[in-house]
Amino acid sequence: MVLIAIVLVPAMDALLPGIQGGGIHQTHSEDHYQLLAKIEETLAEPFASLDAAAIAAGSPTTPTSYSDVFTYPDGRQITRTIFLSRYDGDNADADDDPFTGTDAGLLWLQGIIAGSSLRFETLTSVYD
Repeated sequence: MVLIAIVLVPAMDALLPGIQGGGIHQTHSEDHYQLLAKIEETLAEPFASLDAAAIAAGSPTTPTSYSDVFTYPDGRQITRTIFLSRYDGDNADADDDPFTGTDAGLLWLQGIIAGSSLRFETLTSVYD
């Protein structure tokens, strides 16, 4: 009995990271899909609305009005931040800065979840 007790404690300690990892993975997956849903919801907006939001933001580092706070049924909240900017796809100005000398009808979109490593970027155009 003593031998089993001595062996059982380290065995249970070895299982603990696996048990905790499952919960962390579930939270990360839920956040991943919520951010992806927000990006798809934003991309479904008319291009003119997205362009107006990009102009209003004035910078690719300024959050747009499409950003929000999402609350899960358990009360946990995440901040989904959406950035929009006009984009220089052809680098015609040759400065290697994608946010100067922008092309008409091309927008960059980035979505992040504050405090996490989740980040998605995409381009959209008036011609989609």
